[in-house]
Amino acid sequence: MSRDEVDRALARLGAEHEAIETSLLALQDHAGRRLLEGAELTGVTKDRWATAEQRITVLWAHFEAYSAALEAARELRARRRWLSQEDLATLTDMLRGNGVTVSGGAAVGGLTKLSEQLSLEALVDRMNGLYAHALDVIVSADSVWTALPARIDLLAAELRRTRSLAHSVGVRPGEHPSGDDLEQITDELTRLRAEVLTDPLAFWVPAADASAAPGGGRPDTERYDRAARALEDVRREIEAVLAVRQDAERRLMLVRDLLSRADRTLTEARAARGEVLAKIAASEVPAVSGPSAALHEQLATAAEYRRRAQWHLLSPLLESLEERAEEELLRARESLTAVTAPLAVRAELRGRLDAYKAKTARHGLAEDPLLIERYDIARRMLWSAPCDLRAAEHAVLRYQQAAAEALAAGQPDRKGES
Repeated sequence: MSRDEVDRALARLGAEHEAIETSLLALQDHAGRRLLEGAELTGVTKDRWATAEQRITVLWAHFEAYSAALEAARELRARRRWLSQEDLATLTDMLRGNGVTVSGGAAVGGLTKLSEQLSLEALVDRMNGLYAHALDVIVSADSVWTALPARIDLLAAELRRTRSLAHSVGVRPGEHPSGDDLEQITDELTRLRAEVLTDPLAFWVPAADASAAPGGGRPDTERYDRAARALEDVRREIEAVLAVRQDAERRLMLVRDLLSRADRTLTEARAARGEVLAKIAASEVPAVSGPSAALHEQLATAAEYRRRAQWHLLSPLLESLEERAEEELLRARESLTAVTAPLAVRAELRGRLDAYKAKTARHGLAEDPLLIERYDIARRMLWSAPCDLRAAEHAVLRYQQAAAEALAAGQPDRKGES
């Protein structure tokens, strides 16, 4: 090496020395390292931190050897302004040769050598690798500790508020599924926080890119997210129970009204069925069931739940009652419609008969003997009890046919008169 090359190499190595020293001091003061040193570690983190501590010790030993070699080279260069060929040869060997002896190699990657001869450049590469490994462990653990415990604590505070609210509406373990869910979430958060504090690296997902910088990756929040979703589901359930408490009386009154209307409709259907059986002959009239005793019993149970403030029991019962009460009213209306169908048919036949009579009267056929005879037959059938609907319908059709023929026969005369 020439004198200028030596000076440039010493300047570069000096800058590297300063950068490495700054990084080592920062590593020494890193908050994550202090936490790792003071924590009772377990699992993956305990093993990896034990290895990292060994590598940090080796790193400082290597740095001291690097510093001593650099200082020796600087002293030799500072002896005289103009270096002899012998000095240049010595400096070349010091700066480029494998003249630096380092110990503790067995602590690095399972090496069996008690000491090694390295160049300053190789020593820098070795220190960079040791530093990157140690920093990766420290930054990864610190990232987990920064992200997860605070979020777990916030979720635990929300859990306490939800438990208090659940207790106020009667949602308790062993009495309501949501109460059991809250107990499970509480146990899970307690375990999760303890595991995160003692084994943070078990909750670290390294970056997929192998060339990522130390600490590349993200905290694994799957268990936390699952607990948060479960708590949200329970919170919605509690809100539903609260809504029941606030709106229970109105909803109970609505159910009572629906069942009352259904009962009245069924009563009307039973009365109509008696009327149909008395007034309509040869007609199949469906039977009408009575009010639903089960629904009325459940309504009484719901009222008792409200009286005792058992909102968690009232909530699902009210939802079921509301749906079934509407179905009961629909069933009652369908029953009434089915029972009164023969009366509706009779009314339609009566209306049709009278409409044709009025039409024939407007055309001057009111005194037609055939029409009078067929009208009287149809009318007696429709206004007699019991009424034979099939015979009455046939009589109305015969009257319609006679009326249509009479109207058709009288049409040319009226045209001629005009």
